Amino acid sequence: MVVLGRILALLIGYCFGMILMGYLIGKSKNIDLTKVGSGNVGSTNTMRTLGVPAGLATLAWDCLKCVVAVFFVWLIFGRFVENVNIYMVYAGLGCVLGHDFPCYMHFKGGKGVASTLGFIIALFPMGLPIPACVFIAIVALTRYVSLGSIIGELSFAIEMLIGAKMGLLDGKFEGAQLKEVLVICCLVSALSIALHHANIGRLINGKENKFSFHPETRA
Repeated sequence: MVVLGRILALLIGYCFGMILMGYLIGKSKNIDLTKVGSGNVGSTNTMRTLGVPAGLATLAWDCLKCVVAVFFVWLIFGRFVENVNIYMVYAGLGCVLGHDFPCYMHFKGGKGVASTLGFIIALFPMGLPIPACVFIAIVALTRYVSLGSIIGELSFAIEMLIGAKMGLLDGKFEGAQLKEVLVICCLVSALSIALHHANIGRLINGKENKFSFHPETRA
């Protein structure tokens, strides 16, 4: 049950993660987001291409689907296992993977920023303020959403490692499970940063798009 439960929780999360709101909204308007703007199906490109309401709807769902996936696994597994928390973490990981690598889109999805936000909200809500404040501060100062996302993701991984060292996760995860959770949290952050490789290149070359609420703005 230990290994099988983790795999099942991962697959449940993956199914929820594959529901890409930005892509669906774009298709309803006969627009393929993978072929316009940055080519990404996340909330930033959706907002730039389809407007603020569509972008906010995408952001909300990309966060919420991870919360829903985690809650669904808690609902099912909570009746049969003593410590359901580890399975909930695997559901969150699966959701991020489903968002980033949906099988029906040839495994090319989003960059996992909003789904990682949902991962944090669902599993480690006390850890939300630091990466959220880092993201907001950097975007406010630079108008680069990608830079804010990258450093925000990095701050989450660092925060989790420090928090575990300080014993802040004791009682929820113990021993090998704690190490397992830390690996997953670092993996989620590292994956999102890696998927920003094109943005990192544009940032270095000074060609990255700056954030704007106006769809037509690309500067």
